[in-house]
Amino acid sequence: MYSDVFRHWTRRVWCAQALEVSVGKVHFVEVMNGSSVLLPCTYSSCIGIKNLYFNWQYNDNGTMVKICEAVIPTELVEPNVKIYHERVEFVGSSKESNISILLWNVTFEDEGEYTCFARNPKEKDRNHSAIFTLIVVDQLREVDNTLTIIIVSVIGGVIGLVIIIMVIKAVVVHILNKAQEKNKECLVSSSGNDNTENGLSGSKAETKASPKVIC
Repeated sequence: MYSDVFRHWTRRVWCAQALEVSVGKVHFVEVMNGSSVLLPCTYSSCIGIKNLYFNWQYNDNGTMVKICEAVIPTELVEPNVKIYHERVEFVGSSKESNISILLWNVTFEDEGEYTCFARNPKEKDRNHSAIFTLIVVDQLREVDNTLTIIIVSVIGGVIGLVIIIMVIKAVVVHILNKAQEKNKECLVSSSGNDNTENGLSGSKAETKASPKVIC
């Protein structure tokens, strides 16, 4: 029972989202003159669509010029798109909630803002739009990797320094361990010689020189 209530509540929360169109996380693209470019746009609606109307418009110095338009009857029916631009092709699909277009042979005059608009009668004509900016250049700019190279060099230097410190530490510890072992051997040898001398007679002990332990 509680699980059914929870699912019903989460479904109501999820369905609170109304019609929304999106051109992606990056709202602009830079392309070379003479190339082709995709103008992306997708839509989403929690309760679904019915006779969804959409269009693409270009902002020509403040005047909105319609590029294409269509009505999508349902989610599984492909629209009959009317195109008003000779170099534009509709490449979307209602099955994927995609209403993207492709612009061929881009010119400098094509640079500017393109608006993707949608209206859903099933949501009491709820509408939404998103803007995608097209930048046209003679040639694409080379990516400056200087900062990346510096960062990689610094990281490599730090790693190398850490390795050197660890090697030096290991060598020092090894030398200290060897020195401690040698000192222990010297102490044992010296103790054995002292016991031997203490066991000799007084006259022999006096005449015999004490052995020297060199370490």
